[in-house]
Parts: sequence; C-alpha cells; structure tokens
Amino acid sequence: MLDIKLIRQDAGAVQKAMQSRGLAVDIATIADTDARHRAALQELEAARAQQNMASKGPMDPASIDELKALKGHIKELQVVSDALELQVSDAIAPLPNIPLADTPVGTDASANVEISVFGDKPVFAFTPKHYMDIAEAMGTIDTESAATVAGTRFGYIKGAAAQLQFALLQYALARLTDVNWIESLITKYSLPLKASAFTFVIPPVMLRPEMMRAMGFAERAGIEPGNDEIYFLERDGLYLAGTSEQPLGAMHYDRMLNANELPLRYVGYSTCFRREAGAAGKDTRGILRVHQFDKMEMFTVCEPGHSAHEHRLILAIEEELMRGLGLHYRVVRLCTGDIGAASAATYDIETWMPGQNEYRETHSCSNTTDFQSRALKTRFKAGDTAAEFPHMLNGTVFSQRPIIAILEQFQNEDGTVRVPEVLQSYMGGLEIIRSS
Repeated sequence: MLDIKLIRQDAGAVQKAMQSRGLAVDIATIADTDARHRAALQELEAARAQQNMASKGPMDPASIDELKALKGHIKELQVVSDALELQVSDAIAPLPNIPLADTPVGTDASANVEISVFGDKPVFAFTPKHYMDIAEAMGTIDTESAATVAGTRFGYIKGAAAQLQFALLQYALARLTDVNWIESLITKYSLPLKASAFTFVIPPVMLRPEMMRAMGFAERAGIEPGNDEIYFLERDGLYLAGTSEQPLGAMHYDRMLNANELPLRYVGYSTCFRREAGAAGKDTRGILRVHQFDKMEMFTVCEPGHSAHEHRLILAIEEELMRGLGLHYRVVRLCTGDIGAASAATYDIETWMPGQNEYRETHSCSNTTDFQSRALKTRFKAGDTAAEFPHMLNGTVFSQRPIIAILEQFQNEDGTVRVPEVLQSYMGGLEIIRSS
C-alpha cells in the first residue's frame, strides 16, 4: 500500500512515478480529496473539543439545546469525514509502488537493462534440440496425458526430471540454511549485513482476500483491467498462492517486531498457481508457462536502511547457485513498465535456452520497500523509538524452469543429458540422464 504522505509531500513526483509505469492515474484529485478529508477531520475534532467544553458548563435550557445541536453537527461532520476517508483509501488501494530512483524508465521489457553475463553460450557440433523433444523421448515430461486429465498448461514431471527438481531444491536448501555459506557471500560482496541463515518454511497455499491485497497481488480494478492471473475459490473465499512470497509475507500480519530480530530470512517451498492469462498463445508446448508449478522462494524482512544491500545478497545467492550449476545466464534490471505492482526494483536472471535460441527468465528478485509491510501493518521498534515499517524483499531460488535449461544446455547429440556435477550426489551419483 502506498503511503499517503508521499502524495502529500510531492504529488507531482508520485504522478511522474505512475506515468513511468504507464499508468494514467489522477494523483492531483487524490491529493485534493485527502486535503478535504484532513480539513473535515480538523473541523470534527474542533467540534468535539467544543462539545467537551460545553458539557462541563452550566446545563440551562439554552445550553442543553446548544449541546444537542452540536451533537447533531458532529454526526454530520463524522459522515462527511468517513466518506472522504473511504474515497482516499479506495483511490490509493490499487496504486502500485514507487520505483526506486535508479530503476530504468521504460514502457515494457524492451527497456530492461543487461547488467552482467556469466559464462559463454554453449557450442554444439549438432543442432540443439528443444527441451520437450529431449524430455518426451526420455519419457520424463508428459503434457499430453496432463492435458487429458487437467487441460492445457499442465504437465507430469517424471523420472529423472522429477529427480532433477528435488536435487535442485536439496542443493539450494543445503546452502541457504548454512550460516557460514551466507556469511561467505556477505564477505565476498562486501555487504554491511548481519549473517544469518534462511529458515525453511512450507507455507499454506491459500490466502484470505485481505492478505492477498496486502501483499499487492489482488486485482487492481481500474488500473489494470483484465488482470485475472490469480485463482480465486469463490465457495471458500480464498485465493490460491501464485508464489510462496504471498503467504510468507502475510505471516507477519499486524505484528510488532523487535529491531534485534531483523533481518528475518525465510526460504519457502510451495506449489504455485497462475492463470497465465496474459500468455495466451505463448509457450503452449511444454512446462515453461503452466497453471501449476513448484517453486522455492526467498523472503526477507529487514530494516529500511539495509534493503538495498539485502537485495544485492538475494541476487548474489541466485547467481552463486546458478554458477554452481554451470549454466550460462545474464542478469537484467527491469524497467518501470515491467516491474510488478508491489516492486520498487527488480532484477531477473535470464538463462540461455539453446534449443529455443533465446534467453528465458528463470529467476526474479525484488525489493518492495515498505509497500507490503504498510498494508500488512507489520512494524518494528528499536527500544523506545517510534515504530517503523520494515522493508520486504523476495527472490526465486529454483522453480522448474532450470530443469529446462539443464536439458537444453547440457544435452548430447545422442539425446542424453549431462547432470551438473553439484547435483549428482542428490541423484544417487547419476551422471548422465538417458531414456527411461
């Protein structure tokens, strides 16, 4: 949720931020409504003060009549104040976060900026195959049977591909829960952060509407018409999680944290559900864009002054894990028109898919500043200081997409696939994946 104080301090800057996201929002009208609400509130408070003074004086007939009239006026002022407050809250609720000052400005992904590249594109003495040609020949990914059972954009992950998924998770979890490994990255990247491991969490995958709204993922009516990526169970009044970031953040609803507890670092693993409504006609073959998938996600709650460094740590973790696999990838900084509603800054890792001859997103990490914590009413205090809203960040550890990259980047001409060395111990020593 956007802080109304930002609009009060500089409505023009907020208007510019919305425009940079490609949104036509009338911030001036919101500022005017807020000013009228504050004026009405002041008038209401003044009338209440007058009522308190009058009630302490002599209660002659004239005074009693005056007090009754004042009470009626207060009720009228309360109705006006409440109505204006509701108008302001309704106007602010759908607004996205303010991008950080160094976020590239652009309308879509074409304005994203490449930050770095790891490794070189693999060179093949043969024409590399699409991962589904490899997987179907091996019998490890079956979308045909899944379509019969559940419809399009579903898949059965079987055999060695399923083993790969859990090998990736075990490989990552062993490192994220190791405080020494986290400390080594903090030292390597010279980050002024406290070393603490990530707590492993398996969260619920259903959320109440107010929790989904607080996390910034519910439909933003009037701002993004047709945004129906989220599954909603009408009978139960619950949303299905699209990422474990949502229940991990909501876990801190209406909590007062101690500054000494921060940062709180979690790594959640859950099944995720997305309609992929905006991907109609795209990637219909395979498991790159599906309605149901499994993902491991980092989530951090930290002090505002540390969030930029925490964001760098999350990106460093993503990169170190990918480098350990030996996959060629690049890091891009997303522009204002491509970041999510809750995000103020986002980095993506795009991994090279030789069978598709293009980079595809496999990881994302975002700093949502205090956008989510404000709506969640999550605060922290240091001693007797005033309570503040912490910053919240998230980042992909592994979804099923790196399986695609492994199949394509490590494929052999005979249709077999090399298993990354760091995963072999999690797959019973398996070095080569062959047809089942």
